[in-house]
Amino acid sequence: MGVKDALTEKVEGKGAVKLTKSMSIADMIKAMEPEIKKALPQVITPERFTRMALSALNTTPKLAECSQMSFLGALMNAAQLGLEPNTPLGQAYLIPYRNKGKLECQFQIGYKGMIDMVYRNDNIQTVQAQCVYENDVFEYELGLEPKLVHKPAVKDRGELILVYALWKAKNGGYGFEVMSKEDVDLHARKFSQSFGSSFSPWKTNYEEMAKKTVIKKCLKYAPIKSDFATQISNDESIKSELSVDMSEVVNEQEAVVEADYKEVTGNSEVESEQTV
Repeated sequence: MGVKDALTEKVEGKGAVKLTKSMSIADMIKAMEPEIKKALPQVITPERFTRMALSALNTTPKLAECSQMSFLGALMNAAQLGLEPNTPLGQAYLIPYRNKGKLECQFQIGYKGMIDMVYRNDNIQTVQAQCVYENDVFEYELGLEPKLVHKPAVKDRGELILVYALWKAKNGGYGFEVMSKEDVDLHARKFSQSFGSSFSPWKTNYEEMAKKTVIKKCLKYAPIKSDFATQISNDESIKSELSVDMSEVVNEQEAVVEADYKEVTGNSEVESEQTV
């Protein structure tokens, strides 16, 4: 029995609206409100959750064409993390992308959302990330006495070449991570299923997404709560199914994305264009 069928039985038993395949995502959310309410954190009410959904659909109309489960799963991820998606705050994003000919929705934590989540850890005093350009003064050393120096150029900074992140704990411990732009791009292409989507924040907010990427890598060695690692594991995820009680989501492990790319075979070059 699928999640929609099981939820229909539970909802019908309470005399509420029956779920049907023809329902819009907005109507589906309203019908499932009792189950959604149980899964939401206390800081987010079902009414606010519904407003978040409608706001995301209004901001990015293409989301309405995504599979209902992937959209609802992505929205539930945002709600459970206390992040508002697809707003000027840049906390999180719900991104439509074409997967095997079908529109799906991917959830991504934004740079500001990541910073907000990090500061929920009592042990962290400071966390930040910066971009380094070719005309900046930048040097760093590793080893027993690590050092990082960054002096941004006042003007004409040139092209972006590096991104770094650092953290400092309240007990005095600290750490940093440096990634080249090339390494950031490789990571994004590997882990962001919607990297090639025209709706991806990698297209509109590249620097902030690059900073978030380096922060995630840097925090592997920071004294953070264990549940934080669990929370950020939902970043860049796609949910193909939801449990009946909405308390957990199933992460789709493999996805093939149709994005803009050039495939070189021998001496021939074939272009493929995304149709999202």
